[in-house]
Amino acid sequence: MSDAGAPGAIGDGTRAVRAGLPEPVKYEPSLPGPVFAAHYHLPGEPTGPYTYGRDDNPTWTLLERAVAELEAPGEDGVETLAFASGMAAISAVLFSQLRSGDAVVLPDDGYQALPLVRAQLEAYGIEVRTAPTGGDAQLEVLDGARLLWIETPSNPELDVCDIRRLAAEAHARGALVAVDNTLATPLGQRPLELGADFSVASGTKQLNGHGDVLLGYVTGRAGEALTAVRRWRKIVGAIPGPMEAWLGHRSLATLALRVERQSATALAVAEALKGRPEVVALRYPGLPDDPSHEVASRQMRRFGCVVSFTLDSRERAERFLEALRIVDDATSFGGVRSSAERRGRWGGDAVPEGFVRLSVGAEDTEDLVADVLRALEESAG
Repeated sequence: MSDAGAPGAIGDGTRAVRAGLPEPVKYEPSLPGPVFAAHYHLPGEPTGPYTYGRDDNPTWTLLERAVAELEAPGEDGVETLAFASGMAAISAVLFSQLRSGDAVVLPDDGYQALPLVRAQLEAYGIEVRTAPTGGDAQLEVLDGARLLWIETPSNPELDVCDIRRLAAEAHARGALVAVDNTLATPLGQRPLELGADFSVASGTKQLNGHGDVLLGYVTGRAGEALTAVRRWRKIVGAIPGPMEAWLGHRSLATLALRVERQSATALAVAEALKGRPEVVALRYPGLPDDPSHEVASRQMRRFGCVVSFTLDSRERAERFLEALRIVDDATSFGGVRSSAERRGRWGGDAVPEGFVRLSVGAEDTEDLVADVLRALEESAG
């Protein structure tokens, strides 16, 4: 999918390949290697951009510029901050924006670490309200909140809410809006264009896409709110290593290729599972009859790499996972190698025992569909 319509516009693939690269220098690499530095030469007054390794790093700078270009192409004043993990990024927004006595709205069907975050927020005297993602239910508990946290599509059940509607309502009521964009990626949706104040994600997942790096990021418009996030990162030291930042930037070059393949194959897998008697509660926003498809179609440009469904028992789900040959039984999602897991094994998601989250990788579509259908057959016994 491309933005190439307006004068000077470029497509997603071109943008991803070139995002954040420095100006070419003769005999220098197009993407400089990681800068390993705890401190920098600093004679006289510290007026330069790099003073100490916890504050900034040239390798972070290139990655941050690249992600900002993907999250808000062509928009001035948008900045990205890189973090050591997705949870570091999530925590930075929540704990930098909220104070004792504030209220925050969180999804009750979101990422499984959110209950841990809730407990910590409440320990700090912050009121936590929750609502399901589907149906824009957050509106019912929004009055008086300082921050609305949206996760769309939700992980792992893939419900979708209307970002534009919720952001407009939240701002009208004096609340900031943060969107967890991990499942969609900036090539799937751009929360800032839809009205959000922050786009937050785990770069560990599809942004990096190779299952070998932990990263996180926060993107927002320059101003007081983002300055507070930056200050929080410095205070707690939740910074990425230069090697991780470099690997994350390197991986962006193939993001469009991976997202296109993975989204197309995820739809093919979902279509193959549709109508199977042993598969219930099948969810993929790209399916025309998915409950979230109408809303997703208005705000998403691609529907992601994750398909979820439920088999009739824990035992059946475990037999299915064991029978898969080219799908790893692993947590996380977004990697080039397909993975699947029975989410109930962690105990943090309110899902049935037979619930399966399948992350579609970059394998040939026909091979992956065949493997999934064969594993369903073999698990029947």
